[in-house]
Amino acid sequence: MTTNRLWQGALLAAAATIVATTVPASAQTPAPAAATETEKPAVAPSADAPPPGYWINGIHLSAQGDVGVSFNPVGPKQNFGQLLTDKPNTVLLNQILLTANKPLDPKATDFDWGFKLQGMYGSDARYTHFLGEFDQVNPYDRNQFDIVEANALAHLPVLFDGGIDIKAGQYPTPLGFETIDPSTNPFYSHSYIFQFGLPFKHTGVLTTSHVSGLLDVYLGADTGVNTTFGPLGENNSAVAFLGGVNLTMLDGNLTVLALTHIGPENATRALTPRFNADGYYRYENDVVITYKATSDLTLVTELNLIRDDFGATGYATGKPSASNAFGIAQYAAYTISDTLTLNGRAEVYRDDNNFFVAGFGANNGFDQYQKGFPTPLTTALHATTYGAITVGVTYKPADLPAAISGLLIRPEVRYDHDFGGARAFNSNKDNGSFTIASDMVLTF
Repeated sequence: MTTNRLWQGALLAAAATIVATTVPASAQTPAPAAATETEKPAVAPSADAPPPGYWINGIHLSAQGDVGVSFNPVGPKQNFGQLLTDKPNTVLLNQILLTANKPLDPKATDFDWGFKLQGMYGSDARYTHFLGEFDQVNPYDRNQFDIVEANALAHLPVLFDGGIDIKAGQYPTPLGFETIDPSTNPFYSHSYIFQFGLPFKHTGVLTTSHVSGLLDVYLGADTGVNTTFGPLGENNSAVAFLGGVNLTMLDGNLTVLALTHIGPENATRALTPRFNADGYYRYENDVVITYKATSDLTLVTELNLIRDDFGATGYATGKPSASNAFGIAQYAAYTISDTLTLNGRAEVYRDDNNFFVAGFGANNGFDQYQKGFPTPLTTALHATTYGAITVGVTYKPADLPAAISGLLIRPEVRYDHDFGGARAFNSNKDNGSFTIASDMVLTF
């Protein structure tokens, strides 16, 4: 099938999907708000609406499930360029997410405290583990258990009018637009930036200083990318830095979140004895610009740059040389009705040394790779530039039963392409891949 025909098929399928699901519906995309509780600004429910779930003595309890399927007409064993949706033509239990938390009051002017404990079971856990934490319980199974968050929160009314928020423990990265929690994402599948250009989680301390209504400052220290402590939980012995700013402008209609994470991330066991893993740094830089153009249209632009001082050439030749990747993703969300939002995402991602973008054949392959153990990998035949376009809708039915807090159905059409003739897709046979997917996110 030619590239032109694939693009035509993608557009036709997208149109058919939209027509088939166009029914009355609620916006998933309200105006962005300033970050609180050291969380990144996100496309989320209105601040006036209570979060879904139940409250017991100030503690919020909720459960969420995500089930989906991605159809690939070529029928490869793996959707290359997709990690959490890597199994084509197979129904996946992506997540069962259980949460208990006491959130900070975003309007607090005095001391406040809180916490969040969140556990996950499902196929997504293959990629979201903290190293050394539950990754050996059932490592060869598709569905695994993971701790997504376990942290304490505090608001201190000091130094600035808005005070300082502190998060200590384990938490998802504040870098980037997309999240581990599927209910805050516009699509079932994920961007290259989310999967290959950013951390998933951290163990450490993160502060957010609310300097003014315009400026929030992020500062933190952690054990690194997806790591904890000790020989099983940390792939080297160095500390990483996280910092940046969030700007809120135009009465909250424009936000700019610019963050960086810097630290050694290559495994000691892979570099020793020739090299000191603590001496080769990885720099992950990300900017998310969110603009509420109208009451119905929200635009998000994400810019990403990642650099590893060691990179692939160090392993191959014994002479360390840096590897770089960079990309841009443009999102658009348009509210059609109270229960239906039309979403689009276009992305270009350059893997300059064929180092960052890869597929993992084994269910424990991603963990093994991060720990420095050998594991089967799928990569492009050489360095290349990836492009992906995704079109879909988020359907949120109204009049749900009282026991159900929220239901999202997200059909999408996606086309991936490599512009360098690297035959990255469909078992290194094609320069492009076409998928039709959908999932259902149910919150109790």
